[in-house]
Amino acid sequence: MKLRILLVSVLLLCAPLWALGADYVIGEGDSLDIAVWGVKELNFPVKVRPDGKITVPGLGEVVASGSTPSQLQVHLAKRLKELVKNPIVTVTVREITNSKVYIFGSGVKAVVYDLSRRTTLLQLLCMLPEVKTADLRNAYLLRDGKKLKVDLHRLFIQGDTTQDLLVETNDSLFVPLLLDRSVYVLGAVNTPRSIEYREGMKVMEAILEAGGFTKFADQNDVVVRRKQGDKSQSLEVKAKKLFKEGDLSQNIDLKAGDYVLVKEAFF
Repeated sequence: MKLRILLVSVLLLCAPLWALGADYVIGEGDSLDIAVWGVKELNFPVKVRPDGKITVPGLGEVVASGSTPSQLQVHLAKRLKELVKNPIVTVTVREITNSKVYIFGSGVKAVVYDLSRRTTLLQLLCMLPEVKTADLRNAYLLRDGKKLKVDLHRLFIQGDTTQDLLVETNDSLFVPLLLDRSVYVLGAVNTPRSIEYREGMKVMEAILEAGGFTKFADQNDVVVRRKQGDKSQSLEVKAKKLFKEGDLSQNIDLKAGDYVLVKEAFF
């Protein structure tokens, strides 16, 4: 019976911790609840000081910053063995004031995001309503003043989860705005026009939005013209290979500012 009561007590004390995430890292300014089962004098709230330490009765100063709640529990239990027989310690994060991520750039509304739980880069991007109009090809994540080698376009648009990672305290996410937000489809299409660019847009998607090929179009003579700085690039697209042979490499990704030129066939 006593064991059952003990387990229930521990579960109740740990419930807020599970909601937070067991891998949360305690930081300066966080408010904690420390509880040692059966020892009333060692049940107390405490705030992590700017030096990363807390004061524990009977132990003095203990470093809390940089540990997860479970790691701090183990550390305190070892230290308290000198004072308490078989101490059962719980550490609950009551309030977070330290773990923040900074999001900025012309493509998003600047915001400071509180990391209240384990958060990945993909999850963070999903929280941004402006992400569809942002230039993810040139976005980047800063950590300790250095750009991390992660491709946000591949992650969010192409679903390449190998590019995903855990966001950490004081990370900064820079997201610029796409300057030229149009793709221009010209030539032998039914409705030559400019189309608002969307991340992940393919060349065939743009052609279909321009009404598709005319009956005079040479589907094997499509050119995507792209300007990169002072240089221009021409990419050939053979749509028949895509339709008849299933060659998906022909359905290339477009970029904002691209011109898609569909030429006419000569009979």
